[in-house]
Amino acid sequence: MAELNHTLLVIFLSLFFSFLATPVEPSPLTRHRNPKAMTYIESSCKGTLYPNLCIRCLSQYAKSPLNGPQHLAQYALSESLSRALHTKGYLLEVAKELQAIKSNKREYLTVQDCVNQISDSVEQISQAMKELRSFNKHDSSMNDNMLWHISNVETWVSTALTDASSCVYSFPGNRMSKRVAAIKVKAKNVAEVTSNALFLFHRYASTYQKAATKITKKP
Repeated sequence: MAELNHTLLVIFLSLFFSFLATPVEPSPLTRHRNPKAMTYIESSCKGTLYPNLCIRCLSQYAKSPLNGPQHLAQYALSESLSRALHTKGYLLEVAKELQAIKSNKREYLTVQDCVNQISDSVEQISQAMKELRSFNKHDSSMNDNMLWHISNVETWVSTALTDASSCVYSFPGNRMSKRVAAIKVKAKNVAEVTSNALFLFHRYASTYQKAATKITKKP
């Protein structure tokens, strides 16, 4: 019996060390990332309020070269819209459940307010994305029209951020149900991703705004 146990131990150790010696294959996402694009994303995310979240969200777009800050702003807004749509769907389900059980009218009304706020965020981000995509379709030289488009995007994204933040603060206090805690986490995520997107858009728009300032200062 002792000899059998010794043999099994030897086999186990052999397999164990063989496993350790086997190189770990990178995931498909990691394998296909463009190193230069990833470096650019990490550098761009440093100035955001939530840099780690920013990098996680945008790393999926590092599979090919990024053509500057406009692409990055577009991708960031796309992530913001995706999170807002997901949260809106979740809130609609929660509101439907609360309406059916009729156990807590106040909570139902608060969730319904959040539905409206996140729905507005979805609309505002969608408008901002359309406006940003149209930049390349028109003359991108500095003029009052371009500044007007930039102002529109900034206004819409800022409003979306305010709406998502309002949903977060709709549920005050630390003691809350799992349902409410989940809502706050999802709404907070929308707000943070949108905050990052707003920063990245500001970074892109600053090029045009600086150019406008130089033109204004010319004698």
